[in-house]
Amino acid sequence: MITRIYDDKLIEIILLNEAIFGDRKVIQHWEAMDIRMYLAKIGDKNVGFKMGYRHNETTFYSAKGGVLPDYRRNGIAQALLHFMMQDVEKDGYSKLIFDTFPNKDAGMTILALKRGFQVISADFNPLFKDYRLRFEKTIP
Repeated sequence: MITRIYDDKLIEIILLNEAIFGDRKVIQHWEAMDIRMYLAKIGDKNVGFKMGYRHNETTFYSAKGGVLPDYRRNGIAQALLHFMMQDVEKDGYSKLIFDTFPNKDAGMTILALKRGFQVISADFNPLFKDYRLRFEKTIP
């Protein structure tokens, strides 16, 4: 089950982020407008999350997401992405973008290509010391 959550449940995402990425810091831009958070559960267990924010008036930026290792390859990341796209579309966003680091984990690159996203930029990110791909898709 996937639900949109709010600030009162942020600790659930922080704990998942720490379990998945080994880091309590979830995103860089807490000052961004229209921050949205989504939580995936199986039964009572939190297994994945996705969060993002307004990039501009027509584009929503998916800033971070992840699924616990034991629950990967079950469509959870795809379901989170789809849920996010549906949610932001109803509020007038017409594009979704996200960055991924294919050298760290190729899963999001593969998911993006399978779901019809286009690479719109590729560069080296000095903060993360890795190559970054930016994907974009028009909603729907």
